[in-house]
Amino acid sequence: MQRPEEELIATLIRHNVDFTASLPCEKIKTLLEMVEKAFLHVPLTREEEGVGICAGGALAGKRPAMFIQSSGIGNMINALLSLTAFYELPLALFVSRRGVYQEKIAAQFPMGLKLPGILSGAGIGWTEINSSKELRKVEQELPEVYSKNRVHAFLMSPVVWEGYECGVRIVEPGPSKVDSGKRETAAAGSDKVQWPSPVFTRYDIIRILAPYLESKVVVSNLGWPSKELYALKHQLSNFYMLGSMGMVTPIGLGIALTSKKGVVVIDGDGSLLMNPGTLATAAGLSPNNLTIIAIDNGAYGSTGNQPTLARTSVDLEQVARGFGFRNTIKVASEEEIKEVMGRPREGLTFIHALAIPGNKDVPNIPIGHLEIKRQVQEFLRG
Repeated sequence: MQRPEEELIATLIRHNVDFTASLPCEKIKTLLEMVEKAFLHVPLTREEEGVGICAGGALAGKRPAMFIQSSGIGNMINALLSLTAFYELPLALFVSRRGVYQEKIAAQFPMGLKLPGILSGAGIGWTEINSSKELRKVEQELPEVYSKNRVHAFLMSPVVWEGYECGVRIVEPGPSKVDSGKRETAAAGSDKVQWPSPVFTRYDIIRILAPYLESKVVVSNLGWPSKELYALKHQLSNFYMLGSMGMVTPIGLGIALTSKKGVVVIDGDGSLLMNPGTLATAAGLSPNNLTIIAIDNGAYGSTGNQPTLARTSVDLEQVARGFGFRNTIKVASEEEIKEVMGRPREGLTFIHALAIPGNKDVPNIPIGHLEIKRQVQEFLRG
């Protein structure tokens, strides 16, 4: 007799799902182990970053699916609406629904019980699956997720998996990839490092970067960074973010994992501080075609230049190194920027570009969001 986990995996394979991401849930631990073996899979640090990574995969032509528990919907609702749904990208959500059946954790009840209403209010389609026999509903709903570029949530009760032996391997923690001695030395000496003094605004830095972005997939932070990039270096391979702050690096990571094209992310300090766990995900997967450029002006440039913590207490390069990046550099001058961009790529790279606050008075991007998506998809297919 086929187990429900096997039935669901077989359904996904029949419908050509080929890119997955997940966060753990005890109720679906067997399913998650099988997903990891069956598909290209990304283990996440937060549900929201998974939306961005899956969006990047969808841009590159993949059919993504995410596996989360019901509480995770609360962490991703804005990204689902302002990124996935806004750009009309497909995403199937398989949600382990907590708080509805033999739940022992009281904090799971509020989201579990109200989840259908939350999804309906957001305009996101959903299907309840309350037994293993109801898994056939996935077969009915899944095709339109990808044919019509929709977001759809399958709310899976723990009853679906009841009565089946888990058989999950126990994963013992392995040795750390970071040498503890070097890590302590870097941390202890970090306050003694003299930073180069920023001399350029973000616009000036993008101007210097522009020649090195030719024929690269460039994912640009929302607001002024995207407008400045359009004014300086518009090309069909630029994905301009128009919403979903904090999703720039996740989208770039998703594209890099599913494409052989060179990918450059233009992120900012405020955006990275909003979703720093993505740096851990990127370092763990380490795609060698991804360069993340963090233009750090110590301010939320698109909302009035309010200061970020990067101005006073956070060294983003050290953050990246702490998360496992091996190839990092801090730059400020034109010579430094040109030198690092002119080097042969050495795998996953994090460039911490120091800037002074300020926005260039440039026009809005005259291209609609669906046209932006179409152009990038055509470039990636080419």
